[in-house]
Amino acid sequence: LVRLVESGGGSAQTGGSLRLSCAATGYGYSTTCMTWLREISGEPREGVATIDVDGGRTLYSDSVKGRFTISRDNAKNLLYLQMNSLQVEDTAMYYCAARRSCYDGSWREPSSHNVWGYGTQVTVSS
Repeated sequence: LVRLVESGGGSAQTGGSLRLSCAATGYGYSTTCMTWLREISGEPREGVATIDVDGGRTLYSDSVKGRFTISRDNAKNLLYLQMNSLQVEDTAMYYCAARRSCYDGSWREPSSHNVWGYGTQVTVSS
């Protein structure tokens, strides 16, 4: 079972950048598709970026496409989210999560994930 711990959150100015990391421990990380999800205050949690097991395929929500990049290092059991051109609307708690299946098209749904980190807060101010 994979265990996940996020880091790298914090505060940034509009237009700035942050890089989130997610450290995975336990068996199975390198064979698990992974997602970054976020929860904006008062809104449902939803996926913003997902990646397949070898990093060859990535998908993004429209709200972050072109600004965020998801990547992974299987040798180090790490998942990343590079966030550029940050906007106030990106303020949220960010979670990394393991997908139940790489073949489930509902990657943006929290229910498609079965292992979660504790989250890391990102706050963007103007």
